[in-house]
Amino acid sequence: MKKYKNIKLSMGLEEYLNWPIILSLPLIFMVLLIFIVDWDAGIISAAFVFMYIVAAVSIYGLRRHRILRRILEFAADYGQVQKQFLKELFLPYAVLDMQGHMLWGNDEFRQIIENVKAARRNIGNIFPELTREVFPKDQLDVEVSLEFKERNYRVVIRKIQAEDFLNDSAVKKDKQVQAPPKQKKDLNTLLVLSLYDETDIMECRRRIQEERMIVALLYIDNYEESLESVDEVRRSLLAALIDRKINKYMQHMDGIIKKIEKDKYIAIFKQKYLSQMQENRFSLLDEVRSIDIGNEIAITVSIGVGIYEESYLRAYEYARAAIDLALGRGGDQAVIKEGEKIQYYGGKNVTIERGTRVKARVKAHALKELIAAKERVVIMGHSIADVDSFGSAIGIYRISKTLRKQAHIVLGDVTSSVQPILNWFREDHEYEDDMILDDEQAMELVDNNTLLVVVDVNRPSYTQCPQLLKQTKTIVILDHHRRTEEAIENAVLSYIEPYASSACEMVAEVLQYVDDGLRLRTSEAEAMYAGMLIDTNNFSTKTGVRTFEAAAFLRKNGVDITKIKKTFRQDMEEYRIRAAAIQKTEIFLDQFAMSDCEAKNAKSPTVLGAQVANELMDIKHIRASFVFTEYNGKIYISARSIDELNVQVVMEKLGGGGHASVAGAQMKGVTPEQARDRVKEVLAQMIEDKEI
Repeated sequence: MKKYKNIKLSMGLEEYLNWPIILSLPLIFMVLLIFIVDWDAGIISAAFVFMYIVAAVSIYGLRRHRILRRILEFAADYGQVQKQFLKELFLPYAVLDMQGHMLWGNDEFRQIIENVKAARRNIGNIFPELTREVFPKDQLDVEVSLEFKERNYRVVIRKIQAEDFLNDSAVKKDKQVQAPPKQKKDLNTLLVLSLYDETDIMECRRRIQEERMIVALLYIDNYEESLESVDEVRRSLLAALIDRKINKYMQHMDGIIKKIEKDKYIAIFKQKYLSQMQENRFSLLDEVRSIDIGNEIAITVSIGVGIYEESYLRAYEYARAAIDLALGRGGDQAVIKEGEKIQYYGGKNVTIERGTRVKARVKAHALKELIAAKERVVIMGHSIADVDSFGSAIGIYRISKTLRKQAHIVLGDVTSSVQPILNWFREDHEYEDDMILDDEQAMELVDNNTLLVVVDVNRPSYTQCPQLLKQTKTIVILDHHRRTEEAIENAVLSYIEPYASSACEMVAEVLQYVDDGLRLRTSEAEAMYAGMLIDTNNFSTKTGVRTFEAAAFLRKNGVDITKIKKTFRQDMEEYRIRAAAIQKTEIFLDQFAMSDCEAKNAKSPTVLGAQVANELMDIKHIRASFVFTEYNGKIYISARSIDELNVQVVMEKLGGGGHASVAGAQMKGVTPEQARDRVKEVLAQMIEDKEI
């Protein structure tokens, strides 16, 4: 019986065994009451109660150890059943200490890990992902996904206290023999680890993902122009070759493609083939471009892919947005849109100019109607306005005034090259005093009865005053930069043509179709001509037939080229800065020129940086130039090329944009040296990925 001295029953069971003795108390009270009523009856009752108490105490005292033994035997048997159940449980299950040593594992767990000794040393020897850092601390459970022996597991680790088992059992040790609290905390905190094999589930998910249908739209960018560039006899052959290339490509992808117009297709294919398209970087772009049966113009296509898991209709809408983005970036590329995530492929070639002016005429008529429907017109370019931004704004200003509408131009900081042109209009009393507004004045003026025209920019964060975009629902965009995923929403008219040399060229074309009686004043024509001159680097880059036609139109309106040339002459200090930047040029990989332009004391450091980048392209064997200028806590990167590299793609990887031959980016919190290293990394990676 001594071995049961330290064993105590749980509260409920102890009370259940003691109830005969506890019942003696009311019996004794009853005997006392009987004595009061009748002495003889009390003696008889007392005798029977005494016998009952003696019997109860005797049975409790003599049989208690047998009851305890039976309870312990049952608990032991019950524990053995639980242990055997856990041992043979089909779910892999193990117990660890807080250091990660495996204390016990059932058969399933041992069968999976095989090396039990290594697990006892530390579970990290088996599963490197299970380190002490991932073990639960304040939280109850931690889940970790890992791969082991080509199987995928979800591991659930739960922290438990070992004394909970004793507290929940029918018997427990005496408090006097339990471990001290501090020692108990160290010894009794354990980790229970469960493995859930999710290989089949993940495989099913993968198959469901791969079998999901993808919607794609494919447009031929220059269908009419390419057909007109060949003999009439060969036109049907050229159209057939284009159609065959497109259909054959989609057949290899087990897809369905249907021509909806002569130059437009819609395709449906499984998502598992999308990865193949991405790996070969949409080789259809190169295959179609390689068609040559004597056509003078290379044929290019644009592809828009939409992905949305829950709705085919939404996937189609994403495909429409993707193809619009591809066309807005100049075509000859594929764009994949999945929610807010957008990926670009292709677009490495310089955009080919379109010979037709039909689009310009349509946009001009639409712009005229929009201006006529509003009370006033507010024109806004990008922040730190350059000559092209200001010149195109002047063109829209003249259109508005011709249609007898109030017109205002929003300006903030401007480059040094803009300042002398701006002075032409401020000194001319024929122009209203409120022709030029600052941000605050414009915000007070713009309302729903205002037409907001955004020129030379299509990214809201780059505009002079982004708040104006929220103050009116009628927004028009005229820009020659390629579109990015950051776009101005809900524009009622968007005219974005990356092939154009400048925004001034686009506005000059629109001017010719707005009103027959429209004529520019000399200073207005010179401002627009100057914008074209600067953006084309004296008509040496990004120029086409329409560029010179627009320039000729401006010349007819009285442009004085000598006056413009004198306006843009530089002072000696700026010339020295440019010379110093050119002198310390670094040639990267024998094909990329890089330099820092230290122009802190210059009026427009970013303009000087752009000029240095232009001059570096005069060096033989240089495919692209990158100039880094520190200004207002940022590093401005000016990128230039001719036709061997699309620098716009390079700058997009750094958060910037622009054209195929003229692009730029801004970087915060870095030095010029760090910015240069980042550009080098991008170029090296693009060469490795065969994007260059």
